[in-house]
Amino acid sequence: MTGHDDGLPNDPEGVRLMIHALVDGELDAAAALAVERRIAADPRLAAEHARILALRGAVSRLPRPDVSDAFRARIAAIGMASTEQPATAEAAEPQRGTPSALPGLIAGAGVGQRREAGTRPSLARRSPRASRFGSFDWRAMAASIMISAVLASGATQWVMFNGAEDGLAAAVASGHRRSLLAASPIDIVSSDRHTVKPWLDARIGVSPPAPDLAQEGFALIGGRVEVISGRPVPALVYRHREHLITLVAEPQQGGKTTQPDDLSSGGFSMVHWSDGAFSYWAISDMERPELDDFVARFRKAAA
Repeated sequence: MTGHDDGLPNDPEGVRLMIHALVDGELDAAAALAVERRIAADPRLAAEHARILALRGAVSRLPRPDVSDAFRARIAAIGMASTEQPATAEAAEPQRGTPSALPGLIAGAGVGQRREAGTRPSLARRSPRASRFGSFDWRAMAASIMISAVLASGATQWVMFNGAEDGLAAAVASGHRRSLLAASPIDIVSSDRHTVKPWLDARIGVSPPAPDLAQEGFALIGGRVEVISGRPVPALVYRHREHLITLVAEPQQGGKTTQPDDLSSGGFSMVHWSDGAFSYWAISDMERPELDDFVARFRKAAA
């Protein structure tokens, strides 16, 4: 990456961390403006910014875990047992080489010093491990376990298309989800259709129409190769504000023309149609009217 005098890091990982900080609202106005300028000037950074926003939106829409009363009681019992067990002399004293200024230990010592002798002596003798567990929020633990399991699973039918009868639609949906979790949602980064189409054609021997819709609010940011039912097929990626749109195009031989059909489910919007040459699936986390607008503009420009 070329050097900049905006005060931001110039290594790719440093800039990526700055984009995360921008999305999380952790930057001041000057730093945020500098990062936004970098994103506007670099299609790769724009794609990474859009991917982070899309992933954050997907995670925020995951269902909250339904924790039973029995599970809550078990966690509470474990916490009570940890606080009531007497600590050994070894656990009561800091281990050799362990910093004595740990915030949790200082806070616990302060509480113990302020209490009168004989009042709750177990608090003063509680081990650091028990102190940390006693203050742990089991709700955060349960939510963290749920999110980790969701992101780690390869068969993630939890987001949408549960029990979908259309295997092709389910495969397209899985590919879109994988792209949101991947390091980059695209294999070829370019806003120029004359770059994206030859790249796809060179790899799989086919490329769909890739109209430039940037002036209409839908910017082409690149493409990738998807594998649907064991066959490589081209996929275009568009961006609309903070949303990504995956457009998968399966070649047809003597196919018929079909009108857009709604396959939306589970918080994602999906539309399927055919133009005789390709069968298209457009999927995004946008609201359905916005995706319908994209589909209408794409069909008009590609006709």
